[in-house]
Amino acid sequence: MIVSDSTTLIILLDLDKMDLLSNLFPKIIIPEAVYQEISFKKPLKETRFIEVRQAKKNELLETLTMMLDQGESEAIALAVELKLKLIIDEKKGRKIAMNQGIEIIGLLGIIYLNAVKGFLTITQAKAFLNHAIDHGYRINQKLVDNMLAQLKIDLNHS
Repeated sequence: MIVSDSTTLIILLDLDKMDLLSNLFPKIIIPEAVYQEISFKKPLKETRFIEVRQAKKNELLETLTMMLDQGESEAIALAVELKLKLIIDEKKGRKIAMNQGIEIIGLLGIIYLNAVKGFLTITQAKAFLNHAIDHGYRINQKLVDNMLAQLKIDLNHS
């Protein structure tokens, strides 16, 4: 199981690639605020492996909401509460999550793991990322290039 913020979910939902998550995680837990964000444009289709949970209202959540948006705040608080990893892509949120001792992964990490586990080829990984960028998602090209280079090294050694 893993907790998720909204950005990666929105990209994967928009591009109809939720299998990239279900390949890796049997269950994705999202807080109520993330559910609201991802179903804003269109209702979330029945996705059996996504579970909505309410983050406990506590001092951590109050502090986080002063620094981050509601979805990120609730996702970090829920990951801390449940002692789970977190899918998050925004730089500030990632830094705060890591300072809370949370292990994090982002969209590039999910693509990387799918390729390492044989669910995607390098060509498919690159095509997906280009498709995401073509659809207006901002992904740092240097990070993409580094991930693809690491993937080539890792796949050649396996």
